[in-house]
Amino acid sequence: MATIPITKKGAEKLKAELHQLKTVERPHVINLISEARAQGDLSENAEYDAAKDKQGFVEGRIQEIEGKLSAAQVIDPSEVDAGGKVVFGSTIELEDEDSGDKVTYQIVGEDEADIKLGLVNISSPIARALIGKDEGDTAEVQAPGGIRRYEIIAVMYI
Repeated sequence: MATIPITKKGAEKLKAELHQLKTVERPHVINLISEARAQGDLSENAEYDAAKDKQGFVEGRIQEIEGKLSAAQVIDPSEVDAGGKVVFGSTIELEDEDSGDKVTYQIVGEDEADIKLGLVNISSPIARALIGKDEGDTAEVQAPGGIRRYEIIAVMYI
């Protein structure tokens, strides 16, 4: 299985979710199943069916997170020194060459991406256009509305 890049913050978030699922959600679902069993006939017991469905979801999510963490290559952006190059984990300040608008993005793993928080997926078009570029370079990004050009104002490793 190939390694999956993830920032230190993203790995900690996944570990916290895994802990929540194992220590809170799993026991809660087990309790729901035992309460539903106590009601008698399981063949027509909607509470039992719902609890079993929830158990399947919780167990599936636990396996998914454990798999991702086992294949994860955890990268701490503050320990990266790429000499001003855009790499995984970099925080990049960009200026749109057409509008002059400035935006800041951090390139993160798939599970961490949230554009509203300025976290872009490593495999997104903008991240692919930025990787390997230096401060002062211009990146062309194929956006739904056409090609957008961004000047890289600053590259930080925070």
